[in-house]
Amino acid sequence: MIKAIIVDDEPNCCETLATLLERYCPQVKVADICYSGQAALTSIIELNPDIVFLDIEMPNMNGFELLEKLQSISFKLIFTTSYDQYAIKAIRFSALDYLLKPIDREELQNAVKKAMQVLDRPLPQQFEVLMQKLNKTGTGNGSQKIALPTMEGLLLIAIDSIISCASDRNYTILYLKEKQKMVISRPLKEMEELLEDHSFLRVHHSYLVNLKEINKYIRGEGGYLIMSDGSTVDISRSKKELLISKLQERKY
Repeated sequence: MIKAIIVDDEPNCCETLATLLERYCPQVKVADICYSGQAALTSIIELNPDIVFLDIEMPNMNGFELLEKLQSISFKLIFTTSYDQYAIKAIRFSALDYLLKPIDREELQNAVKKAMQVLDRPLPQQFEVLMQKLNKTGTGNGSQKIALPTMEGLLLIAIDSIISCASDRNYTILYLKEKQKMVISRPLKEMEELLEDHSFLRVHHSYLVNLKEINKYIRGEGGYLIMSDGSTVDISRSKKELLISKLQERKY
């Protein structure tokens, strides 16, 4: 059995989640329900759960503050939250899982399945990336990192090492500095959402580029870009004006 703790200040949400787990995830046993961050802190230390379902918005100590108080994190984490665009982006940045309230049965089953597949994998770097994103800080050398799922596992890379991204159906090919290439298990649209605040621009339905890594713009019907690694990226006509505007206003 997989031992779980539910942390949420709303009793109705706790009861609903516990019922869903009992009915649709019988492999999960709810060992405790905590209605505050402080109670959860004690319970996690005492019970050493496999999975923690953690609400983000709680009074006195929210979910992120609770995580910061733990000396070590040996459990898999599934956030439960009402829609909060910034919090969800931070969670996705770290490749951690989350469930939107009201919780959907199939999404819950999928989240539990994914957690069970990686129960033996430590996640300290993911939490580091999460807190870095929440605090808007770098890694010490001014570079933020992002956690990305690959077919082999998780890849943690510096954002400023990404030159461009190319769509490959439900996957994205990352072109990195020093001629490295990685295939990521995320669609380009999701990569665009994650990187749009970091000087990245979708210049074509198939391409996302790091504006800081553009060496040259070649005019044409749409034109194309020459990137810092020597690669070329096509520009769609609909993105041409926006791109030129971004290049003209950039200060790097």
